[in-house]
Amino acid sequence: MKDLEERMNKTIAALKHQFATVRTGRANPEILARVHVEYYGAMTPLQQVAHVSVPEPMVLMLNVFDRNAIKDVEKAILKSDLNLNPQVDGNIIRLRLPELTEDRRNEFVKNIKKYAEESKVALRNIRRDFLEKVKHQEKEKEVSEDDAKRKHELVQKEIDKYIEKIDGLTRDKEHEIIKI
Repeated sequence: MKDLEERMNKTIAALKHQFATVRTGRANPEILARVHVEYYGAMTPLQQVAHVSVPEPMVLMLNVFDRNAIKDVEKAILKSDLNLNPQVDGNIIRLRLPELTEDRRNEFVKNIKKYAEESKVALRNIRRDFLEKVKHQEKEKEVSEDDAKRKHELVQKEIDKYIEKIDGLTRDKEHEIIKI
């Protein structure tokens, strides 16, 4: 059961991370988590090449550690799907977040619902794996039929609880996107 709960918690953590990368209209350094910079021939996460801060609610500021990497960081941001226009000023790159249109907000809501559904599928796969183990144990006479049935019910209750968590996180993120 500990393994089951650990895997479900990892699924929730992964969903939270995915949600953090979705723009909500406010500056959040996590939206740059998927941006990778070609740095000395290797694809490197942006956070390892620059310090990201939020000086204003709609501005991200990147303090690039290596002056030689500024052009690479700028190019990586332009190539990303974030639709941001970097403004270079010495070692600093400013990213002003544009106001979100209603169409863009609806697109983000669709994305978070897709992420939520993927997480629910992951939970169902975890349940399936666990139930297969229980069936195998029952077949091998390691657990009784009653114990197997109790484990089935217990797993279903846990899955339901985690699906509720996913639904709650999704509602909160959707509200955050639409409200702003």
